[in-house]
Amino acid sequence: ALAFFIGFNNNQAYDRWWEARKIWGSLVNNSRTWSRQLLYFVHPVENITNSEFEEKKQRLIKRHIAFLYALKENLRTENKKEYESYLSQNEIEEINKQSNKHNAILSFQAKDLDELYQVNSIDGFKFMELNKMIVTFCDDMGKSERIKNTVFPTTYNYYSKAFIWIFVYSVTMTIGNTIGIWSIIFGTLVGYIFFTIQSIGQTLLNPFQDIRTGIPLAQITRTIEINLLEMLDEENIPEPIMSVDD
Repeated sequence: ALAFFIGFNNNQAYDRWWEARKIWGSLVNNSRTWSRQLLYFVHPVENITNSEFEEKKQRLIKRHIAFLYALKENLRTENKKEYESYLSQNEIEEINKQSNKHNAILSFQAKDLDELYQVNSIDGFKFMELNKMIVTFCDDMGKSERIKNTVFPTTYNYYSKAFIWIFVYSVTMTIGNTIGIWSIIFGTLVGYIFFTIQSIGQTLLNPFQDIRTGIPLAQITRTIEINLLEMLDEENIPEPIMSVDD
């Protein structure tokens, strides 16, 4: 019964971790699609010069990098403000007025996308496809926030430890008359196994924390940043973040 109870806790913890990983895997794929669609779906029109047109496309792509960094910092409760390097000063001032900065960045994206649609730089079908990407980013953002803000019931951790101690004590006392002092070693070994399995589940409960078992948000965000800047033919591309000690 105790093994099933701990196994259930670990399954729920892993589901929480795996959902977080799938969300950020979706962000990787959709970010590339977003940039590709902007590069090839948006076309210049007469009342916009080529330089202004290219600047708008680059702004939409680079602002998406800012969105990812803002989301990462929110999930990890950081204050590095890495996203500011991809925003204009006016955008920074507007975004800093709001508590949910990554959501504010998405609003800027929707506004610019609508402006391109209004001047017929995007046709109706392609506008719907690009707008669908913004909706998807908002969904992934909300799912990430839900995992971060939903506390795993602390009673699971408390009662798991309590039940393990009761089990270890009972096993040790029960076999004491048979094997004597060796029962302490045997009980300690049983307790170690159960406590180790239980602690593995606990390390997966907060997948966005900057710990060894957490989702590598910095590495994933940097990978997307590199991919998008390469699609823009940028020269100053940052180095990928490498793992430490594997």
